[in-house]
Amino acid sequence: MTGWEAHCTLCPMIQNSETYMEMALLEAQSAAERGEVPVGCVIVDGDSGDVLARAGNRTEELDDPTAHAELLAIREASSKAGSARLTGCDLYVTLEPCAMCATAISFARIRRVYFGAYDPKMGGVEHGPAIFAQPTCHHSPEVYGGLHESAAAELLKVFFRERR
Repeated sequence: MTGWEAHCTLCPMIQNSETYMEMALLEAQSAAERGEVPVGCVIVDGDSGDVLARAGNRTEELDDPTAHAELLAIREASSKAGSARLTGCDLYVTLEPCAMCATAISFARIRRVYFGAYDPKMGGVEHGPAIFAQPTCHHSPEVYGGLHESAAAELLKVFFRERR
């Protein structure tokens, strides 16, 4: 049983988790339509279920290599919450976060991270530097990978196939 499957059996809000990832997939699709790598992110207040932020990649549009969906969503959610700490919040993203985004997630004290497709090349959570597993990591959220994995991976495959 994967981490996500184990969590699903314990989580009474599974339908909400599915809905939030579907929102992230819509953000990823919008990013692709703008010519951005199709990654979408949603941040949710875990207690109320309120969506605090939604974002898709904007690195090309903003000429900013840090304009990843996760960072844009963290900035928006922090602004709405009036705090740099997003304790009690859950982050849904269509692709395993890179090392930069994983570090920002740790600094923001996000409670849980749900991601879609695994990223063996640039992932920073389950692959590569595995940021949350490092002894120097100040906060490690719960992580559940593989939520809507096929749909998230397909968006990426189609996007890159069309560009080659």
